[in-house]
Amino acid sequence: MNIETNSIIGQIVAGNYRYAGVFQSAGIDFCCQGNKTIGEACTERKIDVDSFIDKLNAIPDHPDDHFIDFRSWPLDLIIDFIEKKHHRFVRDMIEEIMPYLDKVCRVHGGRHPELHEIYSLFSQSANELTGHMRKEEMVLFPFIIKLTQAAGQINAPFGSVNNPISMMRHEHDAEGERFRMIARLSDNYTPPGDACNTYRVVFALLKDFEDDLHKHIHLENNILFPRAIELERNRNPEAISE
Repeated sequence: MNIETNSIIGQIVAGNYRYAGVFQSAGIDFCCQGNKTIGEACTERKIDVDSFIDKLNAIPDHPDDHFIDFRSWPLDLIIDFIEKKHHRFVRDMIEEIMPYLDKVCRVHGGRHPELHEIYSLFSQSANELTGHMRKEEMVLFPFIIKLTQAAGQINAPFGSVNNPISMMRHEHDAEGERFRMIARLSDNYTPPGDACNTYRVVFALLKDFEDDLHKHIHLENNILFPRAIELERNRNPEAISE
């Protein structure tokens, strides 16, 4: 891959997920803000762009055996993967994390008041993501599947697929910001010296949750959504985007 200053971050990671670690180490969001160029992101983070591109170029251009090139998958298969892997993961982890967070807040919240804010933020995320995934599963994803099956033009009640996609991206941005706040409050999920085993477990689970959310949002924002928009454009050249 020829990586340059104006290369789009999301497209780079879509081509080889091994690049994600370099962006993550630099504090560059490759999922919610994957539409930025390397130059823009490096300027914002005050990172030398040439040195950063050298780090990216040090990664082998070809992915390893465990890399899944979702760009080659049909859209209905990507949707099935998102629902069965990422959506199911979110729901299962919410049920697991909430009782642990409640417990550590009760036991350690006096000495570590930031836990109460983490609890509040994760509770908001749990509620918002539950509704978000329901909208995808009930409205957006079924329409994208219809687009893949239609031989000709297909009309949507929401004007264009870009309209619900814009809403989903906005909600992704909100979740990305919420978890950046959780990471700051938890010192990047580092338990304090007086943390009990439950405290340590819940921080590890929150880190796993955020890592999966990055992959989840990246798959939608940078692979599924652009392909759905392009497919609709080919099916409905006159589709209106509000």
